[in-house]
Amino acid sequence: MKLKTILMSAAVVTMLFASCNDSKKKEVQAQAQAEEMRMQRESDSLMKLEEDAKMKMAELEANSIAAKAMGNSELSTLVSALQAADLAQILKTAGEYTVFAPTNTAFEKLKKATREELMKPENKENLQKVLKYHVLQGKMNATDVLVKIKEANNKLDVTTMNVEILTLSEKDGKVMVKDANGNTATVTSADMDASNGIVHIIDKVLMPKK
Repeated sequence: MKLKTILMSAAVVTMLFASCNDSKKKEVQAQAQAEEMRMQRESDSLMKLEEDAKMKMAELEANSIAAKAMGNSELSTLVSALQAADLAQILKTAGEYTVFAPTNTAFEKLKKATREELMKPENKENLQKVLKYHVLQGKMNATDVLVKIKEANNKLDVTTMNVEILTLSEKDGKVMVKDANGNTATVTSADMDASNGIVHIIDKVLMPKK
């Protein structure tokens, strides 16, 4: 009788241990599944953020200053110059820029020898200097420019991307841009809006100091 009781007690203990082990195993499995689901949610969220970032970047580039210039037939010479100077990518990136963009006709006003010299690969640094002289950091539409010109008594000095000065003034309601050599360009078409700034078309190429 005692042996039977002992055996039954042992069986009960074994069943209890088994039950505890099963409960613990299920708990561990549940925790593992929960962790797997959490990691999957984080992965999905990260992928969504990456996709959104790619879409925003694509939208930015599609509406960037560089893209706007490429889509304007009057600015094809400027686009070629930007590409030759490896500066087109800068005007595709995020930021805020104001660009005074010379037309094809403006480039034709330069001496042929000057144009050809600037476009030579060995003169890339000089070409970059000339092109950066047409770019300001920050976005200024025509209204902003005219207000600032008035505040500066019709002589507004602005610093370009190559850290040189352009002088802006107003004449007959139009913005005039004077370079370091005293040559003055007229803004013929203002406020071409872009995702990373604004473009004002001018009728002359601005030349920095020699």
